[in-house]
Amino acid sequence: MVRYLLVLLLLVSCTASVETQSPEQPVVEPVVEEQAAEVMEPGEPMTEITIETSMGTIDVALDAENAPITVENFLSYVDESHYDGTIFHRVMAGFMIQGGGFTPEGEKSTKAPIKLESQNGLKNDRGTIAMARTNVPDSATAQFFVNLVDNDFLNYAPGNDGYAVFGKVTSGMDVVDKIAGVATGNNGPHGDWPKEDVTIVSVKRK
Repeated sequence: MVRYLLVLLLLVSCTASVETQSPEQPVVEPVVEEQAAEVMEPGEPMTEITIETSMGTIDVALDAENAPITVENFLSYVDESHYDGTIFHRVMAGFMIQGGGFTPEGEKSTKAPIKLESQNGLKNDRGTIAMARTNVPDSATAQFFVNLVDNDFLNYAPGNDGYAVFGKVTSGMDVVDKIAGVATGNNGPHGDWPKEDVTIVSVKRK
């Protein structure tokens, strides 16, 4: 339980997470599979986006029915080209890849934080996309992460605020896994930082 609590603090915006990284983070080999975990039923409303990266293309379906606040917030950043030119700044094999908040030059400014929607029934399973935040529940802004495995301990439960899932990868999990395999190190106070930039070239609605 202590280990899980330490790992929970890793999924925060880097400005508030430097002191919370745990050297005991378990490394689990990701399961190679093309089909990401299902989080939406056929017929539910969704918006599809394409994340073009320097390592390939990732398509994502956003679940606006179950995470309306989160999807609206995310799309506002997409429509303003906020993510274009940012990087995946935290990569942890067997856990998740996180991006959307930094360029190679530094951290980007964001809008006001949003309400946490972790009690929406969507699980932090392999291939899902969720919002990163600080240890304050209602603190997510622009940073997001993609789960590499089923991270059940990131789901909402009594006594655990959890992390808000708002969509799933529909194509390109091979690209996600490729990003997860890059070499990482320290960049100033930040750990798990790719030694070579993994750039988010653009994020656009399909």
